[in-house]
Amino acid sequence: MISEKQKQNIFERSSTFLHDTYSELGIENELSLRLEEVREEIFSTGTYTHNQTELFHGAKVAWRNSNRCIGRLYWKSLKVLDRRHLDSEDDIIDALESHLEYAFNQGQIRSVISIFSQKMPDEDWGPRILNSQLIRYAGFLETNGQVTGDPAEAEFTAWCQSKGWNVSPSPFELLPAAIQWPGKQAYIHKLSSKSHMMVKLLHPEFEWFETLHLQWYAVPVISDMLLEIGGVYYTAAPFNGWYMSTEIGSRNLGDQHRYNLLPVIAEKMGIDTKSQYSLWKDKAMVELNRAVIYSFQLAGVTITTHHEAAEQFLQFEQSESKHGRAISADWTWITPPMSGSATPVFHKEYDNSVKGPNFYYQHSPLKSYKETKPKGCPFHASKFNLI
Repeated sequence: MISEKQKQNIFERSSTFLHDTYSELGIENELSLRLEEVREEIFSTGTYTHNQTELFHGAKVAWRNSNRCIGRLYWKSLKVLDRRHLDSEDDIIDALESHLEYAFNQGQIRSVISIFSQKMPDEDWGPRILNSQLIRYAGFLETNGQVTGDPAEAEFTAWCQSKGWNVSPSPFELLPAAIQWPGKQAYIHKLSSKSHMMVKLLHPEFEWFETLHLQWYAVPVISDMLLEIGGVYYTAAPFNGWYMSTEIGSRNLGDQHRYNLLPVIAEKMGIDTKSQYSLWKDKAMVELNRAVIYSFQLAGVTITTHHEAAEQFLQFEQSESKHGRAISADWTWITPPMSGSATPVFHKEYDNSVKGPNFYYQHSPLKSYKETKPKGCPFHASKFNLI
């Protein structure tokens, strides 16, 4: 049972959000009546329902406020899909499929967010999409302790297998979509073929690169984060932008705890990997990133380099300054994972204060956690352990 104090807290947060939104949109004349409606709804039910104007603007501002995102210049162009009315498994899966197709846009990637129903006060947990990303490769733990595929997905892959998903291990096997709505069992469904959304990785010079049989997916849809707008929690709100090349070449394929391809690339290049003085990791990383950029461009799929993204972030800063809004950013995420000091953001300092609306990490339902919450997040997700 939600207390009167909690209701007051929700109203205060909703009031701040509504004041900001109606002011930015130039509809202050509608604010007074709307505040009265929201107050009555909160103290009657313990929450309130956003109209589409509030939902759409709130989602865009959440992107604008995302400290770890370097691509915020385009926050106004975010396409918001209102999926709050859906609750059947088939309809939800269809909505996820539609999100992917609309976002892919034949390679001309569009930024999209699908927002499903909010967490209600009488629910122990809200709707969840259990995948970390809608498109992601499985990680199969072998008996020898090695992982075929993506080690980051080994736990989720094992969970899917325990629910009846059975495929032969391969390095780039797509995981099924897993959803769980309040009062229902987890539901696993294989997404329809996304082969057209896969980019085969080639190199502009090295013919041997093709023999590695590498690929990556075109649309990075984050699906396990919580969207908070004015005191309302949307626990299922998958969203996407487009890739910065280093996310794939330096991190997903390059990190030692992921696909760990730098030693393979260096060996193929004939570089001495026994000595750090050869800078074999650096050379291999550059060529792996070149392959990613070349392949995405060859396939006609949107991608940006870390240099382009850093310059665009400076444009975002300038735009926000003109509107009188202070910039907040997490320097450790804004600075690219390759050639950081060659980008302008490396040489700047940023305030990392968290502002709402925003996206927050939720505790994975596949793990057990201590009673803690993410820094700057008002959402105490630890009690919403679904599995």
